[in-house]
Amino acid sequence: MARKTIEERLAQLEAQKKALQARLTKQERAADTRRKVLLGAFILDRLTNDGHEEFSRRLADCLRRELPPFLTRDADKALFADILQPSCAAVNNASNRNGAP
Repeated sequence: MARKTIEERLAQLEAQKKALQARLTKQERAADTRRKVLLGAFILDRLTNDGHEEFSRRLADCLRRELPPFLTRDADKALFADILQPSCAAVNNASNRNGAP
């Protein structure tokens, strides 16, 4: 069996490094996606959970204010239409606080 030259060994090590780097990048992307899914699930749970009314109201207000400029595609905006439009209850509560009948 012939011994590999230094250049061949370096090329082999470089290929291994690239493969490991690709695997690391894939793991990082998967972790990032998982974090986003869990955070989204948490937010949606808090928006619909009756046990956290004040937090839910403040969160919904924040999302209505901050999310529209973040969403650039119409399809993305459509996904959040139910969150971005004030609910009837929120409109009624706001008008009641302002003294409207």
